[in-house]
Amino acid sequence: MSAVVAGAGLAGSLIAVYLARHGHRVTVLERRPDPRSPGARERGRSINLGLSQRGIQALRGVGLLEALEPLTVPMRGRVVHGPDGALRFQPYGRRADQVLHSVLRHDLNVLLVAEAERLGVTFHWDTPVREVDSTVPSVRTDTGEHAADLVIGADGAFSTVRARLGRARRMDLHQEFLEWGYKELLIPAGADGHPRTELRALHVWPGDEGLIVAHPNVDGSLTATVFLPFEGEAGFAGLTTPERVRSFFARCFPDTLDLIPDLVRQFLDHQEASLVTVRTSPWHLPGGAGGVVLLGDAAHAVYPFFGQGMNSAFEDCSVLDRCLREHPADLPTALAAFERARRPHTDVLAELSKRNFVELRDKVRSPLFLARKKADLLLHRCFPRAWVPLYTLISHTTVPYGEALARARRQDRLLGGATAALTGVALAAAVHQTRERNR
Repeated sequence: MSAVVAGAGLAGSLIAVYLARHGHRVTVLERRPDPRSPGARERGRSINLGLSQRGIQALRGVGLLEALEPLTVPMRGRVVHGPDGALRFQPYGRRADQVLHSVLRHDLNVLLVAEAERLGVTFHWDTPVREVDSTVPSVRTDTGEHAADLVIGADGAFSTVRARLGRARRMDLHQEFLEWGYKELLIPAGADGHPRTELRALHVWPGDEGLIVAHPNVDGSLTATVFLPFEGEAGFAGLTTPERVRSFFARCFPDTLDLIPDLVRQFLDHQEASLVTVRTSPWHLPGGAGGVVLLGDAAHAVYPFFGQGMNSAFEDCSVLDRCLREHPADLPTALAAFERARRPHTDVLAELSKRNFVELRDKVRSPLFLARKKADLLLHRCFPRAWVPLYTLISHTTVPYGEALARARRQDRLLGGATAALTGVALAAAVHQTRERNR
């Protein structure tokens, strides 16, 4: 089989590795320069990534997990920074393997591209897609036409492949932008080379006016992502002078001024970026004996607040690989099976990611939320198979997202019923004691 992949980002490079391992002829087209070229790391901009179980399994499937390990930092929980400088640690789970692994997007991308090339994949850099013909199928660029049995659109949330298909076929597209955007800041290692704060954790600064999330890096630094509204005096539109920036961070996130000595300069120098959720249908279109299929953000971009964008895209790759192997002589059937297996669950992930924005911004400070988290972890520890928190199901298992949400809702009903029953018993006991005293 021959395949053309549009996009040499994480999903495009990984699916190229999967296909090449099975002997398929793979060509990858990418509009950007080679990520291994000088200055590529500095040109890129992305939220640091937290590799979780779904991504781990996908990388293990192509034998790359061990090669990636030196480039990652384990995160065993969240460190929540209070406005008074107090730090609270919230573990992700009780088991040693219930951790996330922080990795720079650039480092992971370079690893995947190198492995794909080693397996014989051909990359064309600085080569944007101009047109897509699903009936052949084929992709046209400025240098010519690339025909193949299978065309894969892995070219991101603003996919050209998806847009071109939508002009020729009836496709539903829902695109939703968050009213908040983000900037990245670097928390450097100290002058002695040691981290300025706990490294093996995800750091969170919740607040009413903003949110900061920081991932650790192997060199002792952390990449902090500042989420703020686009509009308003406390948004990107209003924070345009050194005085306003310093005053805002001193009021809302005071310890960041010590952690980032040049915070004001970095904030003013860096351009804000937007956050988008994308849902589309269908993901695939048959053409001849083959077809075109969308993958990763091109099919289902989500907000980053559950840390599942990359992980769900990697899971796409492993599921598509499985469907192609199950239907080796029938590409249209394989692509239809892939969409049936994935689209309902990534729709659920989109809603979960929106909901987790509120959790990170507001609820991590709530005593009620913390009590519920402790109850979840305690029940999981006592009944590890029967009771699994939603976060654990999403991040530390490969249970499909929709099934994970349904199970968590059943557990919520059980916990709510048990809480109501215990409250009723306590009230009855209090009433009984009052009557006894009054006799």
